[in-house]
Amino acid sequence: MKEVQTTCNFCGLCCNLNFYVADGSIVGVLPTKGYPVNDGFCCIKGIALQEQQTKVKIPPIPRVKKEDGSFGYMQWDEAFSYVAKRLLEIKEKYGEESIAGISTGQLTLEEFALYGHVMRNYLKANVDGNTRLCMATAVVAYKQSFGFDAPGFTLQDAELSDTIIIVGGNLVVCQPILWGRIAKNSSANVVVIDPRKSETAQVADYWYGIKPKSDLTLLYTIANLLIEKGWIDQEYIDQSTERFEEFKEFVKDFPLERGVEVTGIPAEDILHLTEMIHKGKRVSFWWTMGVNQSYEGVRTAQAIINICLMTGNIGKPGTGPNSITGQTNAMSSRLFSNTSCLYAGGEFSDPVRRRQVSEAINVPEDMLATKATLSYDQIVSKINSGEIKALWVICTNPRHSWTNNDQFRTAMEKLEFYMVQELYGDTASSIDCDVLLPVVSGLKKAGTYINMERRMSGMRPCLERGKDEKTDYEVILGVGKALGMGKAIENWETPRQAFEMMRECSKGQPCDFSGISWKDLEESRGIQWPFVAGQVLGSDQRRLYEDGTFFTPSKKAQFIFEDPRENPLPTTEEFPYILNTGRGTVGQWHTQTRTRESRFIMDVVIREPYVFMNLEMAKEYDVDKSGHVMIYSINGKHAKFLVKPTTNVPYGQLYAPFHYLECNTLTPNVYDPYSLEPSYKATPVNLKKVEA
Repeated sequence: MKEVQTTCNFCGLCCNLNFYVADGSIVGVLPTKGYPVNDGFCCIKGIALQEQQTKVKIPPIPRVKKEDGSFGYMQWDEAFSYVAKRLLEIKEKYGEESIAGISTGQLTLEEFALYGHVMRNYLKANVDGNTRLCMATAVVAYKQSFGFDAPGFTLQDAELSDTIIIVGGNLVVCQPILWGRIAKNSSANVVVIDPRKSETAQVADYWYGIKPKSDLTLLYTIANLLIEKGWIDQEYIDQSTERFEEFKEFVKDFPLERGVEVTGIPAEDILHLTEMIHKGKRVSFWWTMGVNQSYEGVRTAQAIINICLMTGNIGKPGTGPNSITGQTNAMSSRLFSNTSCLYAGGEFSDPVRRRQVSEAINVPEDMLATKATLSYDQIVSKINSGEIKALWVICTNPRHSWTNNDQFRTAMEKLEFYMVQELYGDTASSIDCDVLLPVVSGLKKAGTYINMERRMSGMRPCLERGKDEKTDYEVILGVGKALGMGKAIENWETPRQAFEMMRECSKGQPCDFSGISWKDLEESRGIQWPFVAGQVLGSDQRRLYEDGTFFTPSKKAQFIFEDPRENPLPTTEEFPYILNTGRGTVGQWHTQTRTRESRFIMDVVIREPYVFMNLEMAKEYDVDKSGHVMIYSINGKHAKFLVKPTTNVPYGQLYAPFHYLECNTLTPNVYDPYSLEPSYKATPVNLKKVEA
């Protein structure tokens, strides 16, 4: 029997698992004992990884739509030539920016790098990813405040904090392994700030049921109270930050009375929370999509950062403004996809970085991309306006997950060439594409993942690939060669070669991992970046900012702040209720593309879209026992939902899991102005009972 340690490619924790293989089949899966992230534990999704591509099977060769709308199949070399021909024809006819791509946070580092090389460097196309839908806000917040997209914490901090404040996150459902670490920390005060009494709020010490989208006012009010009472670390502020005096004056406009009025949280609760922050010796804030997916998400994340800076709760065990990553390899997408920055975080206009990258990947500097990509929303808009004619989607399901997702359905119909690279041919995005490039799951490929605490870990194949089966890396490479990249792609034959080139690109950057070899990540405990050549690994748990220095030009963190924005879509007489969205159960993952193959997950999942409604509202609409409602959105769309009455959602609010396509039919096209991340969480809606 063979034992293979590899990385789970669902959420941003990147747990490690040991697969036991005999006679070409997986006979057992156990979470890796001693691995710093999960230490012998994992959630139901990780255990179910072995079931992928076992129940929903497709031919392992490309599927191509014929002129009459029917489908046929091609061998791989023929398909690569066909795809390249179509892309080059469109580029020649309409120009470089007529081609675009949408990727996923679940590719490996090496696949991101190769896709960025083919699409961004060679074709000069625009490429964004579904990382834009979850992590862009945290990226921009960290870059502006710290000078680089570098979360400084380690997951161990959840066990070392004495005060844990979770803002807009439901860890019990979304990050159960992280929640397990918090639950072990029995001496800590656990606070949840969330409009609904989520599963996490139900087991926390304190729940503050905040009005939707009033987080920024609450955080500024707390900052003002801390300053008024002298509960700040002035020495740290003076030595390690800039713009505090401006911030101090700014938050004077947020007295306690304003905080109470805007947030709906009683004065005594705001005062108690402020006092807990003051009395805590090791205070950590943890935020996720409730903050990120907002029309003012960046400033809200920075308001959390500001509180940590002014109280000195950063760079020390048990502290930090800690962004919880959604997608498993969002960190690689952020830093190594060649989309918003040059490989390893450099600016496209920086001549020093351009020279280093060109030498590392052995191409002329003028081949490198010269600017950041168009964002996800701009790509979809330009498809619908007729400017983008070809789209290559890799392992994501935007027809389902994109905000106001009927717009993506329209985009699919308008494209001249629409290609999807996917495990399955029956998703909402892949079912009718012009070309389907089928790929294998992570059980059959090798690469590198970086989790939310900057820990790099290895994905290693557990199973041999069958005849004609290809990895994402091999498919991208095949397209690149067919495009005629020649010498520009010679050094990219294997994921290991791509890893070595990205390692060279990282030298001297905050994410420098030049001291990590491909072999170091096999059967390992993972290694957090930065880890430079010649460095000796002293600990599995390493934090940034321990010395109070940051990556800004001045080496000091920045206080960044702005008046709360007017809600671009407030409730109205016609749309008086607020629809919130998020995960439904521990077993469900995003659009349920992969988790549907697990019987023990699907056995406990509601098969139709459902919405949680306050019990009193449900009685008023006569759906408190059972029934359906039609929900009408301010975006002009409507959809039918099964009602689940509850007392955990306030009157006037609704909560729908986003695992069903109908949910994002209703969400609007509203974005944070800095991160361009969609605002999924507070849609004005109305509803009507659906008669049986």
